[in-house]
Amino acid sequence: MSDFNLGAFSDAVADIAEGAAPAVASLNAHHGRTTSAFHWGAGYFVAAEEVLDADDEIELTLGSGERAKATLAGRDPSTGIALLKTERTGLPVLAQATAVRPGHVAIAIGNSEGAALAVLGTVGEVGPAWRSMRGGTIDRRINLAVGAGGRFEGGPVLDAGGGLIGMLLFGPRRRALVIPFETVERTVAVLKEKGHVVRGYLGAALHPARDGDTVGAMVMGLDDNGPAKAAGLHVGDIIMAWNGEPVEGPRGLMRRLGPDSAGSEVKLGILRGGSRSEVTVTIGEKPLN
Repeated sequence: MSDFNLGAFSDAVADIAEGAAPAVASLNAHHGRTTSAFHWGAGYFVAAEEVLDADDEIELTLGSGERAKATLAGRDPSTGIALLKTERTGLPVLAQATAVRPGHVAIAIGNSEGAALAVLGTVGEVGPAWRSMRGGTIDRRINLAVGAGGRFEGGPVLDAGGGLIGMLLFGPRRRALVIPFETVERTVAVLKEKGHVVRGYLGAALHPARDGDTVGAMVMGLDDNGPAKAAGLHVGDIIMAWNGEPVEGPRGLMRRLGPDSAGSEVKLGILRGGSRSEVTVTIGEKPLN
C-alpha cells in the first residue's frame, strides 16, 4: 500500500474521462430531461430508448459545446437501445473493453449541455445472458456499484484502460446496470438495417392469475387477427406453460416473446374450465404501432 499513489490514480481516471469526452453528447429529451449519448461511428449515436418520444425533435450537445440535430434511426425497447443519426463526421469512437470482472474499476461518462461528467465506481456483478422484461436478450448481466445520476443514462461505461464496457441504464430501484458492448453492437447492426428489432407477438391481453396451485397468465382479451385467437385461445384461459416450462404470470410470458420467438411454433399449456390442455401457437411479429 505504501507504493500506492492516490494522486497518480486520480489523474489516470481523469485522463480516461477526458479522452472519452469528445465521443459523448448531451441529449435533450422530452419533459426537459437531460441524458447522455455516445458516438458509435459514422455519425451514429447510441442512447437510452426509454427517454425518447416518437415525435421528439432530437438535438445533441457535443463535447465541444456545438449543437447537432439528430434523427431517430431506430429503437429497440427490448434492449433499451436507441440509434440516432447525425451529419457529423470525424468524431472519435470508443474501443471495446477487455474482459470485465467483479471488482474492476468502472467509469461512467456523461455530458450535461456540453459539460463533461464522470463518476468512478466498480463492477459489482458479471453474470450470464438474461432476458429483459420486454423479451430482449442481454448478452451478459453487468451490475455496477456506482453513484451515477440520471444525466449519465445512455452514456458509456469504461474500464480502467478506457475501453467501452457498454451503455449505462437504470433498472428497478434505480440500480445501475450496463447493456454490454456485444448487445449494443448486435442491436445497432439491426437498427441500421431495419429501424427496429423484431419482437414476438401473441395478440392477447394478459393478467396475473392463480387457480389453486396454478400460477399463470389469464387471457383477458384477444386481437382479432392475432396468433392467439387463430390458435384457438379463449378469453378466460390461463396460460400455465411455454413448451413445458412454467409461466410465472404475464411478465414471465413476455420475457419469452423476444426477437428469436417470432415465427416459432410454441406449445402453450392452458387451464380452461378446470381442464388442462395444450394449444399450439405460431408466434407472430409484433406490429410497429
